[in-house]
Amino acid sequence: MGKVFRFHKDVDTDQIIASQYLLFPTIDEMKVHTFESLNSDFASQVKPGDFVVADENFGCGSSREQAPSVLKALGVKAVIAKSFARIFYRNSINIGMPVIVSKELYDVVKDGDEMELDLQAGVITVDGKTYSCTKLPAKMQEILDQGGLIASLNQ
Repeated sequence: MGKVFRFHKDVDTDQIIASQYLLFPTIDEMKVHTFESLNSDFASQVKPGDFVVADENFGCGSSREQAPSVLKALGVKAVIAKSFARIFYRNSINIGMPVIVSKELYDVVKDGDEMELDLQAGVITVDGKTYSCTKLPAKMQEILDQGGLIASLNQ
């Protein structure tokens, strides 16, 4: 079980991690500024196993890999959205961050809801109700389980 942090449509990578923080040498130094312009308390409130839930086109904007990396570094279990910007989706899989499509979840959850995700079954449970989501292909699940594409290739 994890807590839901809900975000709007068209969240861009600069809203996930602003460009001025890309000058920091490590993801650990950057992560405390995640979603700073949208929710200044996000980095201090999010706990390992929590979820980001968003409307359409999550991760649009630049191709910066730091955007999914700061989410993963904070312990976000998965990002679930109606749709993703293609480059954010690929970057997320490459670093081992689950990105899941669910067309119905955003419209029914609120900030702070408790949620459970079963990636293998493609099922999300919130308040005793279940919702369908992307069931990842076995190869993609294997890449995520191994920590991302590079880690998977190294094994």
